[in-house]
Amino acid sequence: MARLQRSLSLGAVVLFGIAYMTPIIVLGTFGILAEISRGAVPATYVAASLAMLFTALSYARMAALFPVAGSAYSYVRRSINDHLGFIAGWSVLLDYLFLPMAIWLIGAAYLHSAFPEVPQALWVLTFILVTSVINVIGLRLAKGINGVLMLVQFLVLLAFVALCVHYVLGDASKPLWSLEPFIGEGMNLSLIMAGAAVACYSFLGFDAVSTLTEETHEPQRTIPRAILLITLIGGLIFVVTAYFVQLAHPSTVFESSDAAAYEIARNIGGDVFVSFFLIGLIVGQFTSGLSAQASASRLMFAMGRDGVLPRALLGTLSPRFGTPVGAIVVCAVVALLALKLDVTTSTSFINFGAFLAFSLVNLAVIVHFTRQPQARGALQVLRYLLCPLIGLLATLWLMVSLDRLAIMLGCAWLVIGGLYLAWLTGGFRRRPPELHFDPDA
Repeated sequence: MARLQRSLSLGAVVLFGIAYMTPIIVLGTFGILAEISRGAVPATYVAASLAMLFTALSYARMAALFPVAGSAYSYVRRSINDHLGFIAGWSVLLDYLFLPMAIWLIGAAYLHSAFPEVPQALWVLTFILVTSVINVIGLRLAKGINGVLMLVQFLVLLAFVALCVHYVLGDASKPLWSLEPFIGEGMNLSLIMAGAAVACYSFLGFDAVSTLTEETHEPQRTIPRAILLITLIGGLIFVVTAYFVQLAHPSTVFESSDAAAYEIARNIGGDVFVSFFLIGLIVGQFTSGLSAQASASRLMFAMGRDGVLPRALLGTLSPRFGTPVGAIVVCAVVALLALKLDVTTSTSFINFGAFLAFSLVNLAVIVHFTRQPQARGALQVLRYLLCPLIGLLATLWLMVSLDRLAIMLGCAWLVIGGLYLAWLTGGFRRRPPELHFDPDA
């Protein structure tokens, strides 16, 4: 059986997850969240961070119990049943397959706004081609590139926050510490949750790293720690950045909400900083796309290797590079849909798949706990029942807070998955093909 090489440490896995999150995306989506929450962007990130933290705890529990690749697919299958595990994997597949496309489309849109003479389609194709080549060559190269690009991204993010602070200090009427950025035009819980449902798009890196189990040293210890660190670090970055940007620009009126950070960057730093900001944002999108495509290809490799998805195309590794080339190519082909879609359409149902998978993983922890009658201490009840229950309720709340189009498209994907599962199992009369994650095979 094909196997991946263990080459990733805790630091590399955390870096991979943070890169997947793309911390600078907090600036790229600021205007959209400001409009949804009516000027309470930091509050949306607090709500999203809390919800994701409880879910991250459930992922960490499952990663420790089942140190295998496959993410939610494996956790739900082993804790509940095969068919529901397939649905979890199908939900994650929606998220992972379309996320690289959305990332590259956002980057292409910003580049097109800066260089309108260059067709946006050309930028999309460039993102797809360069990222795919790097991922085919292997994670070692991707890991090195991620380190450099993450440094650039953090420098731009730090500069943006510093200029926001400088801008606020220059206005005597604006205090540096205020609750206004969390309240906005008036505290409205439903609007904050609607904003949090979109903000969770930025947190997807914490579960993505669970697909790297077979390439990580001591995965049973490393992956759970990485999941929690990524969620905490990402949440802190998002809340702090959103706070100072909201403080510098409390209004929810923008020339374009899709490019609000571009407008804010000009206000706080002038034309020179706008160019610097644009470079950082594009670097962030490229880094995130690199990680997103790598994770998606490894999930499809895990599912294809054992016949859940077509084995000939997705379940083999390149003899030369040791990477799942077929799965990487599929990701690239799906991303070509960006040539015909806009950012809103392409991202509208990504979070639906994520929230469904998150809910099932939280449920998996609860089911696993109920099947262990000997574990009934107060600490066990807290860790394996109450925390995942909170995570389950939070992710379901976020799911119903999505817009109607997202829910409709997500349900359509779910129906397709159910039909495919029915065909795969002969009308649910037999189990789906079982994945075998034996790193030494």
